[in-house]
This record gives sequence, C-alpha cells and structure tokens, in this order.
Amino acid sequence: MSTSNQIDPRGPRFGAAITSTLLAVTIYLALDAATKDAAFGLFLVITTLFAIGAVFGVINHPYAWLFKSLVRPRLQAPKELEDATPPRFAQGVGLFVALVGVALHLAGIELGLAVAASAAFFAAFLNAAFNYCLGCQIFLGLKRLKVIR
Repeated sequence: MSTSNQIDPRGPRFGAAITSTLLAVTIYLALDAATKDAAFGLFLVITTLFAIGAVFGVINHPYAWLFKSLVRPRLQAPKELEDATPPRFAQGVGLFVALVGVALHLAGIELGLAVAASAAFFAAFLNAAFNYCLGCQIFLGLKRLKVIR
C-alpha cells in the first residue's frame, strides 16, 4: 500500500465534528416550518461536501485542507497513518443518506429531511465523539464478505 493513500486518522474525525455540528443545525432548522428552506439549503451544502469526499477522496476534501492547514501543524505527528479508502467509502454512504433526504424533501415528505439528517448525524457523531466510523465498518464488513475488493 502506497503512502499516497495514507492519511492522519485525526483528519476524518475533525471533519466528522464539523459535519455533525452542521447536521445538528440542519435538524434544528428542519423541525421548524419557518426555517425549513434554510435547513434544505444547508443540507444541500452538506450533500455537496459528502459528494466531494466520495468522488475526490477525503484527501481532497475541504475539511482535509482545513485540518492540514490549521489543526495538523499544532499537533504532534500521528503514531500511525491509515488507509484513506474506508473513510472515502464512508463519505459515499453519507452521500447516499443525504441524497435520500434531498429526495424525500423534494417529494414533500414532511420529516424526510430531518430523519435523513438525523441518520447522518448519528454516524458523524459516532466518529467525532467516539472515533467509530460506521461507514468504515460497513466497508470492512463488505470487504470481509468479499463483496468489494
């Protein structure tokens, strides 16, 4: 495995903290009829961020730039690096959940956006608070089952 696909494992956790904060705001806004449009706009931004991570990889994500520029220089070197593939897959899972929320909202399903944002929040919060990447675990499980390489 080449080091070009290796990342500081604290980077995705930093991104998950930002994502979970944005999703918490989205859920709050989505539950008030007066702010549903703002919730949808913010959710579209989050969906775009998931798409960037899934398509271009977590190494090229805006949160990775923030981490590398502002946070990483203030930290000691990581004890070890990790493969960027599972976090990239996790971004794809987040993108799927976000796209379901967008579709539900556009279909006029009252709580669709809030439910999808809550599901994404749960996964992002697990990563941010407990260093447990649910999407990464799905990736590793599928790999063990030989569904993916």
